[in-house]
Amino acid sequence: MQRATLIQRVSSSDKEFHFQNWVGSRLDDSGHQHDSAGRNSYPDFTLVYHPEGYEVKGLAWPGREASYDSNSRVPSGLHNGRTIYYVFGRYPRGNTDPVYPVVDLVLCHGDFLNADHSYVHENKSFRGFGSYGDLLVRDRKMYVAPTPFALTNGTTGQATLIAPAELSDELTSDSRLEHVGELVRAETDQVVIGYTFDLRANILTPSLAPNPSAGAQHSFIAYRCKGVGSGAVSMRDLVSVAEQIGESLWLGDDE
Repeated sequence: MQRATLIQRVSSSDKEFHFQNWVGSRLDDSGHQHDSAGRNSYPDFTLVYHPEGYEVKGLAWPGREASYDSNSRVPSGLHNGRTIYYVFGRYPRGNTDPVYPVVDLVLCHGDFLNADHSYVHENKSFRGFGSYGDLLVRDRKMYVAPTPFALTNGTTGQATLIAPAELSDELTSDSRLEHVGELVRAETDQVVIGYTFDLRANILTPSLAPNPSAGAQHSFIAYRCKGVGSGAVSMRDLVSVAEQIGESLWLGDDE
C-alpha cells in the first residue's frame, strides 16, 4: 500500500479473486515461500516454513463491509495446527479500470473474530423429504461474521495489524511497528449448541446453553508501520456493531 501497488483485475468477470491474487503477490514480495491448495481451499495461503496461514476477504467499498459470509467455515485463529490470520482489504466499488488501489487493510488474528477452536464444521443430510419420501435435505451452513471494520474504530483508511496480546513483547520490539491500540473482546453468557427448523412454519430456532467461559476476556493489540497512518484503534460497543451490520448480535434476539 505504501508503494501504491495496485490490484490488477484479470478479467471483467473476476469478481472474487483479484484481491486474493494481490495478497499472494505481496507474500511473494516478502520472500516467504507459501502454498495455495486451490481457489476454494482454507486458508487461502499457508507458509511453508512457518505454521501460519492467511484467509483473504476482499470487500467492495462503499458497499457491504461490516460483515462477510463464510461458507461452511467458522472463523478461528487455529486450523490444522496452524495459526490463522485473516486479511481484510477494501477496494473501490464499481471501478471499471483494470487496476485500482487497496483503500484500507486489516490483518487480524482469527481469534479476534472467534476464539473457539473446538467446533468442527460438518455438512449433514437426511433423505425422506417430499411427497414420495425420496428427496434429500442438506444442512449446509453459512456463517456471517462482523469484519474488523465493523468491530473497531480507527481502521478506516489505514493498514492495521491486530494480534493477540501475548505476542506484544515480540511485536513491540520490532522497530518497524508502533502500538496504536488495545482491544478486548469478552465472551458471551450463552452459546448456541444446536438448532431446529420447522419445515411447516419455516421457523429456525436456536438451542442455547450457558457458556462455561462466559465473561472471559481476550486481549489484542493493534499495530501500524511506524510513520504510516494516524489515530488510535479502539473497540466499538456491541450496540454500534449490531446497528452497523443491520442485524442483532445477541443470541436469541429476533429483532
